[in-house]
This record gives sequence, C-alpha cells and structure tokens, in this order.
Amino acid sequence: MDATPHKTAITSHNQYRTTGLERSDLSASPIVQFNTWFKHANEHGVPEPEAMTISTVSLANGIARPSSRVVLLKQVDERGFLFFSNYSSRKGRELEGHPYASLAFYWKELSRSVRVCGKVEKLSKEESKAYHDSRPLGSRIGAWASPQSTTIPDRQTLEKKVHDVEDRFGVPGAAGLDEGKKWEGDEKIDVPLPEFWGGYRIVPDEVEFWCGRPNRLHDRFRYTRSLDSGKSASEDTWTIDRLAP
Repeated sequence: MDATPHKTAITSHNQYRTTGLERSDLSASPIVQFNTWFKHANEHGVPEPEAMTISTVSLANGIARPSSRVVLLKQVDERGFLFFSNYSSRKGRELEGHPYASLAFYWKELSRSVRVCGKVEKLSKEESKAYHDSRPLGSRIGAWASPQSTTIPDRQTLEKKVHDVEDRFGVPGAAGLDEGKKWEGDEKIDVPLPEFWGGYRIVPDEVEFWCGRPNRLHDRFRYTRSLDSGKSASEDTWTIDRLAP
C-alpha cells in the first residue's frame, strides 16, 4: 500500500492582463457600478454571470462554522441583491439564526470579481410569489418536491417525490424532470408558492470590485456605508477606498 499522502500541487502562475481599474472609473453607487459590470459581463462572453457563491454561518458551542455554495442571482434592485431558496435548507436555517451573508462573483473571462457583504432580509410573500409564478413549470414542481439539504437514499426517491407532486397538482408526467420544457397549457396549471420557499435580499454595507493585474498587483476598490443610515443602497453616501492587493 502506498503510504505517501495524496496531494495535488497547483503550479500554474497565470497572469491577469487588463487595462486595470481607477477610482475615476467608478460610479458613486455600488449598485450602479455592479449593474455596469454585470451588463458588460453578460455582453462579453461570460457564461452564467449571475452565478455567485453565497456564504452563511452557523454557531454551535461557541464556534462559528461558515458554509458556502453557488446560487443564482435573480435580481438587483435599489436595496440589494435577490436570490431564492428553500427556507428549510441549510442556508435558510443559517440565515434564520444569523441574518448576514456574503456573496462573491468571479468572471474569469474578464479577470473581474465582485464581493458583497450585508444583512439578509426575507422578501414579502407577494414578491416571492411573483418570481415563483414566472418560473418554468418543472422548476415550480421541483421546489415542492425537493427537501433541500436533507439526506435521501437515492435518485429514485427524489423522482417519486416529483411524480407525487405532479399528481397532486395535475401536471403532465415528467414535467419536473425536464427543466425548462414547455408543456401545452403550462400557464393554466396552478402550482402555488410553497410556504417553505421564497426570496431573500442581501442589503449591502460593503461591496468590493476587483480587477486582476500582472504580478498579483490587482486593483481593488471597496465601498462602505454606515449601518444606521436607513437609506437604500443606491441612495446612500458611500466611502470608496483603494485596497492593497
């Protein structure tokens, strides 16, 4: 038996070659600046630029344990960044106990990244329903069928849950297993918003824009605002600082 511990050595030293980022390039609002960068990413070959890593934290026996996963940004409004989830999932439970989170976007093709930190608030039921009703039929079925983050014995168990939900709401077979497929009369099939599913908004108090440069001498600018201002992210006065890479 090979007693040598297995390891993976990362030997690449990629250089980031961009025109850089200057203070004069930035909007006074991080929301406006994010929208500008997101639009650029969407128009310049970045696949799924809405993909973001969200980190939450749990506290057990006095020890904070962070956890991260990739989710999809669904909207940016004047108050913050919106995403949707099962409230009973791990991130949902952690946000219930500790309503703060951070987001990270990485757009490799552009050598750009955005980091967001802030307080998390649940969307209203009306806001969650508006988005839920806009989803493909299969996604609405999936929200009901998946006991997100819990242990299941096999794939067949999940598929049975999907078929049970399809039967419950009178949905044509296999709709939940074919993401995005349109079925004749989809819009007439009522799959209501689950009580355990809905949206969150991360209200930022810190947003950082990162632009890769050669020799790891990157450009970083951090927006910060006072936590008790009571204004929306786009209305508030933000301080912008350049950070060392």
